[in-house]
Amino acid sequence: MTLRRALSLTAATAALLPLAVAAAPAAQAAPAVDLPTCSDVGQEQNNTFVGRTFGVPHSVTLGTHWTTYTATLTNASANELKSFTLGATLGSYVYNEGERDLSPYGDLQYWDSARHAWKTLRQADGDARGTLPGPKTLKPRRSVHVQLRFRVGKDLPLDHAYDAFTGLTGTFVDRYHDTDCTVRGDAFGGFSPRKA
Repeated sequence: MTLRRALSLTAATAALLPLAVAAAPAAQAAPAVDLPTCSDVGQEQNNTFVGRTFGVPHSVTLGTHWTTYTATLTNASANELKSFTLGATLGSYVYNEGERDLSPYGDLQYWDSARHAWKTLRQADGDARGTLPGPKTLKPRRSVHVQLRFRVGKDLPLDHAYDAFTGLTGTFVDRYHDTDCTVRGDAFGGFSPRKA
């Protein structure tokens, strides 16, 4: 099966199935946090992942309404990815002094298929992001599909434009020039927040 056909099947599967994430505890799959990124040690982008999101609109109204979407990461390489971890985030890029990140003003959840419930992702600093349960390895041409939902509170100050995004990140440990390093790939969708 060619990569194009595999990705087409992946897209169709993601649109039809709400979630296909393995239920392994997140702590079991975490690679060493203190490893450098592979780009820091000289490895060029290796295009290991193909990431897609389905359902993130161009603009989102502030308030209590949830926006549900699916994010997919596909291992496009010929190698099995080891120490594979999944993370999701909701935030915005900060370009200038005085701008703020949207993350603390939003909520991000993923669908836990094992418990049939939405689970909130929130870090200690208040940012809407976190690690998801998932497989420890990802075989070639295999995909991970995650159903997520987010909302942005009415208390978000709209005193500047937000280059906002939400999505999925996959990370794995690689070896380059005899150094263990981490490679990541994203499946992000961008949006702009607006008042009702």
